[in-house]
Amino acid sequence: MSLYDSCYSETIAADDGHPLRVSWFVPDDPRGAVLVAPAMATPAAFYRPLARWLAAAGFLTLTFDYRGTGSVAELKAESADIVRWAGDAASALEALVTAADGRPVTWLGHSLGGQVLPFAHHGLVDRAFVVASGNGYWRHTVPEVRRRAPLLWHTLAPAAIAAAGYFPGRRLGIIGDLPAGVMRQWRRWCLSPGYFEADVPRIRERVAHVTTPLTSVWFTDDELLTVAAVDAMDDLYRGTAVERLRLDPVAAGVPRVGHHGFFREAAHPLWESVLLPRLAAAPPAEPLPPASPPAVSPSSVSPSSVSPSSVPPSTVPPSTVPRDPGRPTPRGDAAVTVGAGGSGGGSSAH
Repeated sequence: MSLYDSCYSETIAADDGHPLRVSWFVPDDPRGAVLVAPAMATPAAFYRPLARWLAAAGFLTLTFDYRGTGSVAELKAESADIVRWAGDAASALEALVTAADGRPVTWLGHSLGGQVLPFAHHGLVDRAFVVASGNGYWRHTVPEVRRRAPLLWHTLAPAAIAAAGYFPGRRLGIIGDLPAGVMRQWRRWCLSPGYFEADVPRIRERVAHVTTPLTSVWFTDDELLTVAAVDAMDDLYRGTAVERLRLDPVAAGVPRVGHHGFFREAAHPLWESVLLPRLAAAPPAEPLPPASPPAVSPSSVSPSSVSPSSVPPSTVPPSTVPRDPGRPTPRGDAAVTVGAGGSGGGSSAH
């Protein structure tokens, strides 16, 4: 790895002209580009260690914040819902694709950031890698969350929004601060078995149109989502093969991961072993052929005076995916479970 060239922040315009705060992590000679699409109530700054590592690995990386999350005043004034936030992610993708200048692009989505991929121009994406991204229906959550869900959705969330003008999750120690419209829509989705379908009736058709190769990662110690939630989301991707990784963090070499831990610096071994091989990267430049030696008389050259030409070995990129929105539909998914006990039982393909 080499040191990346620069990091800077700016605002870009969303499709409706609204300014979005973004940060660029720029390597000297990018071999690919990565959009980091954040989870609910998770600021872009949380992903900075990973973004720096990606840039050092040669990937132009863009992080961004959803609108209305910068301050309490913004939270109170913001009218956006999750679908509008999905549009912000789509705008960030288009900005990255422009800057990538033809280099292959990976969508790296965390939780909500994985859920909103079908709302973006996914034909611009060469690979997708989503972490802890599942159907948020409350009965798909882990038992502790499931026990508290009725109180949260039917009493606490409506009362807190009415009192504060936004959802003060940080003060309550639940989820994090969210604009009222986002929390209200998320409430509808989490109370619906179809999740998105509460507001987006044709979501199944929309997701089925995604042809981008997808890797879906879930860790067995996720404190929010069960594997059933993640499987329910992955099952919607009927137009592409989904690599389903269900990983035990200890078996994978990390003591604790949970819902957010993959993006913390302690998960660096997973970045190397799980993420890096699945990023879309440009193939290495073809090495130049060795120069032909000058014509000389055999009698004028001693055996030790001419060394054979050597060409440095090329480095095969972790993943090379041609940009082809019209790629044929693969046959099916691949599911891999590592040390996950009864949640998958080894490796299988279906």
